[in-house]
Amino acid sequence: MPNSFIPIDLTNLKTYPLANRKSKVSADDFAKKWTKGLSFNDFLDSLPNILAGSNIKEIISSIVTAHKMDKTIVLAMGAHVIKVGLNPVVIDLMERGVINAVAMNGAGIIHDFEIAMTGRTSEDVAAAIGDGSFGMASETCDFLSKAITMAGKQSKGLGEAVGISIIEKNLPFMDKSILAAGARLGIPVTVHVAIGTDIIHMHPGFDAEAAGGASHRDFRILASVISGMDGGVYLNVGSAVILPEVFLKAITLVRNLGHKVDNFTTVNMDFIKQYRPLTNVVNRPTAKGGRGFNLVGHHEIMLPLIAAGVIEQI
Repeated sequence: MPNSFIPIDLTNLKTYPLANRKSKVSADDFAKKWTKGLSFNDFLDSLPNILAGSNIKEIISSIVTAHKMDKTIVLAMGAHVIKVGLNPVVIDLMERGVINAVAMNGAGIIHDFEIAMTGRTSEDVAAAIGDGSFGMASETCDFLSKAITMAGKQSKGLGEAVGISIIEKNLPFMDKSILAAGARLGIPVTVHVAIGTDIIHMHPGFDAEAAGGASHRDFRILASVISGMDGGVYLNVGSAVILPEVFLKAITLVRNLGHKVDNFTTVNMDFIKQYRPLTNVVNRPTAKGGRGFNLVGHHEIMLPLIAAGVIEQI
């Protein structure tokens, strides 16, 4: 069957001057060439004021402003932050008074403790799961089970109990422990457990009742921190499900109780864009005010970059 359509006539197409068009990219926002010997602040200034280049500058500025105004800055972190070697960066920000509270998932206490005890962590799961030896390191489970029992008996939060236990046992690498730093500095490090997700939950010495109670106390402690976060910053680094859900519940809890937490900055940092962090950290909590950012990339590069930028400016 022959084609009955002829090419459309372009003669009367309407155009306008390029100068009248709004453009999203300007040469004024381009990156600057690097000159050997310049400072780190010069490096940040050299980044393009486009997309993540602009965002990372705004994030650093938001953290610096919050710190100078004595506003609350919270770091919520998945255990991957520990596994890529960022404990010294986090502890340094805690010691400088930049980070006022830390929230972890249940795996955080495992990797943080193993670093504190042996200077090593993160087993080869693929090699161990076949014979059922995955997660069966005795010292990890014994130590943390005792700390959990202590938390139950003394009505402490889980993070505080583990941090105190690391200090009391004077573990060889405790200077690399975020939990110990929290206990030493009086900075809350809260732990939010999902039963069945962590290796210690498989062991007979694990007290689920004590762990649940201690983790719930930590949720209430985190909510107390967030109740004073207006004007502050909340960073979610490497947690795709647990901590974004915890944060959303904490925000609605403190607002329900009458606390004004409307204007603050949230930042999500991870390898890929995930539904819950984008929804529960970046978008929903800042709907009443403030701004949310999402950075995609490697934690071991992004977090030190932000930390260095903050330190240079404070």
